[in-house]
Amino acid sequence: MAKVFVYDAYTNKMLHYQLSESDPMPYSYGSTLKVGEFRGSSGAAVLWTTVAAMEAWNLTRRSYGSAIPVGYAFKRIWEGGHGTTSQHYAGVAFDVGQSLSNTQRRKIYDTAVDTGAWGYVEPLSMTPTWVHFDRRYGTPACPNTTAGYPTVRRGSRNTYVLILQDALNALGYSTKTLDGSFGTNTEKALKALQKDFSLTADGICGCASWKRISSAVVGIGRTSTVIDK
Repeated sequence: MAKVFVYDAYTNKMLHYQLSESDPMPYSYGSTLKVGEFRGSSGAAVLWTTVAAMEAWNLTRRSYGSAIPVGYAFKRIWEGGHGTTSQHYAGVAFDVGQSLSNTQRRKIYDTAVDTGAWGYVEPLSMTPTWVHFDRRYGTPACPNTTAGYPTVRRGSRNTYVLILQDALNALGYSTKTLDGSFGTNTEKALKALQKDFSLTADGICGCASWKRISSAVVGIGRTSTVIDK
């Protein structure tokens, strides 16, 4: 069983589900994306994504017209596996088609691009044996990039807050809960980390804080302070 968070930007709400590995992902079309497929190699008890990412998946899957095998979708930030600004940590990225032919991958790539639903579809020259697309959102906190995470602060609610909370807890700065809502406890935890990391302790996770936090936590593995509820 997995607890699945789904952020709905239309209502600014975080939705919660308890699902088995064989259940379809919330908001996915039919059984085209099951929880186990979205999980991939992640061993975490908690997963997350967004309604927008599921809608983009649905459109791509319907347009492609047949199964799209998912090789890699979700990882929590302390599990690592990708760079420090990976959209897989936000639950909005998919690496697909690893078991397919070059022709089939080209068709998936063209389909994903043609939908216009994804924030980014990686050029095939960069991913010769798979297709990457993601539904990133928000303005990156660091300038001159489209890949970074947006600034989050008290009152923010989204999957990037989940990344921050997950990182803070893994590093030993307790947010008391993992819920995707940036409240008092998350602010206190962030300020404590910022102070210890010689950052401006303003309780706002912007460019400098994201860089230090993500580089410290990506791939460190599950710690005793990780929260799964």
